[in-house]
Amino acid sequence: MPEKVQRVKGVNDILPEEAKQWQALESVVKHVMEKFAFGEIRPPIFEKTELFARGVGEDTDIVSKEMYSFSDMSKSSLTLRPELTAGVVRSYIQNNLQQISPVQKLWYEGPMFRQERPQKGRYRQFWQFGAEAIGSPNPEQDAEMIALFFAILKALGIEKSVLLKINSVGDSESRATYRKALQDFLRPHLSELSETSQHRFESNPLRILDSKAPNDKLLVKNAPKIRECLNASSKTHYAEVLKMLEAMGIPYVQDDLLVRGLDYYTHTIFEFTSDALGAQDAICGGGRYNDLVKELGGQDVPAIGWASGIERLLLVVEALRPLEVASGLDLFLIVLGDELRLTAPKLVHEWREAGLSCDMDTLRRSMKAQMREANRQEARYVAILGEEEFDQGVVQLKNFETGEQEAVSFENVASVIINALSS
Repeated sequence: MPEKVQRVKGVNDILPEEAKQWQALESVVKHVMEKFAFGEIRPPIFEKTELFARGVGEDTDIVSKEMYSFSDMSKSSLTLRPELTAGVVRSYIQNNLQQISPVQKLWYEGPMFRQERPQKGRYRQFWQFGAEAIGSPNPEQDAEMIALFFAILKALGIEKSVLLKINSVGDSESRATYRKALQDFLRPHLSELSETSQHRFESNPLRILDSKAPNDKLLVKNAPKIRECLNASSKTHYAEVLKMLEAMGIPYVQDDLLVRGLDYYTHTIFEFTSDALGAQDAICGGGRYNDLVKELGGQDVPAIGWASGIERLLLVVEALRPLEVASGLDLFLIVLGDELRLTAPKLVHEWREAGLSCDMDTLRRSMKAQMREANRQEARYVAILGEEEFDQGVVQLKNFETGEQEAVSFENVASVIINALSS
């Protein structure tokens, strides 16, 4: 026999039963986004490689090690998107969205691609949803973005089991002050740092605070805190964000080790984490990036955004409070006799158009096998059509839950079931 073709390492099949969980989560996200007046945007799955080199950072692991890049027929370098903030900002600039409204509130959902080591809840093709607010520099926009994800957690019923960590990296002046203070602290210990952190010491020392190397983590515990280097305006911005969160009843903890290594990040940064799966894992990360629009060729426009991994969030939801999903068919048609097979599709079609979820057997199996299939699909009702029923223009409609059965005309089947399910 021919060898089976297997799926690529690090990607995952989302099968129908699991897809119901995805659909339930997506429905919650869409509903909350609409309440917050965010409009959906759908940028392309691949972009020019330079967009991510400039928008994510050439010295990041994402750009230097993890991107899926290729050349098209014109020899242009293209990349499957590893994240979507850069693509949304590119679209904002290219489509002149600032002319429609001075503040653009956008959300997205879709697959991303990173060639990293596969882990539970993290694949090489993974799915994210996220939101970006472009145009406002003020702390109330930061607070709204945090409240947006918190509202999604509340709608999922898991907000009390998730922790919001928050910090400020200040403006460019504050970052420069902190960069020097951090380098001064680390310089005597430079030889003790990991090779990666030694490389970052000059180019991007803030990223050393993100290091997972055990010795690096020990060293930075006593490093100066970025909040100690904030200037007056940055302190005011951060303090106002915290006051607004407190006013909205959104709990938080301040995390001095939470940073963003890229220079265009400013002021508020945050993560939502959960220990529902064991070690604490981030299920949402975000921050203000006032310099990114300008970095990608647009005007000097401030922005803030966040993204959440769907696979990882679903694992947390499943561990804490599984989503309720619609299950089962309204009706399964059981056909007795091959001569009635030409009539059956027409009936199923009419009942579907009337609003029922409906199916029938297409393998011409026995009544017993058709009943098993109705049970497998968790049908609430079965309609039995034999020659005698066909001559009378009726089906024997059976309620699977109660066992009650009655003859119902073809044209009344849908209304009988709909009325029963709504009562």
